[in-house]
Order: sequence, then C-alpha cells, then structure tokens
Amino acid sequence: MNEDVKIEESSGNVFIDIGFSEEEAERELLRSNLALKVYQLLEERKLTPVETEKIYGINQSDVSCIQNGNFEDFSVELLFTLLNRLNQNIEIHIIPSDKTGGYQRIVAS
Repeated sequence: MNEDVKIEESSGNVFIDIGFSEEEAERELLRSNLALKVYQLLEERKLTPVETEKIYGINQSDVSCIQNGNFEDFSVELLFTLLNRLNQNIEIHIIPSDKTGGYQRIVAS
C-alpha cells in the first residue's frame, strides 16, 4: 500500500485550483469571504436564527444557510445587506492594477 501522493502548490484561490475560470474564481472567493464574515459575526453573537431575525431582520432560512455553509444562492449584494444589518460598514476601494486585469479581494478587520 505504497501509493505516490501528488502534491500541488495552491494558487491561493481554491476555486481556481478546482477548475473555475479566473473571473468565476474571484467572484466565488469574494462571496465565500463575505459569507464567512457573516458566519463569524453570527457565531460571536451566539444568536439562534429566530433571535437573529427578530433583532436584525435577517430571514431565519438565510441564517441557517450561512451557518450550514450553503450560500450558493447569495449574491454579493445580499451578503453586503446582511453585513450592514449586522452593524458592519463596508468600504470599497478601487485602485489601479499592475496587471492587465484587476482582482477583487476582501480585507476584513
């Protein structure tokens, strides 16, 4: 049972690594990072989906989806809205790129 294991260095974006186009991969990584921030805020506050809906007006099913890592139907705009409802400011900085095409990234504090 001595199998060779192939190891590849990551590109830094798991979505590129699994075959998404560069454009799709950037969008998916952006959505993943936003959803992760929503998840982290919900975990910090230790609220149930019912309490989250009551306090922040976020649909219980959306809370459950985020908590279960199922955010495929969440647009960037919806994730921005959820973050705003969780009392988070979102700032977008647009800067020139050194490459032919630009990229998108989240820097959360």
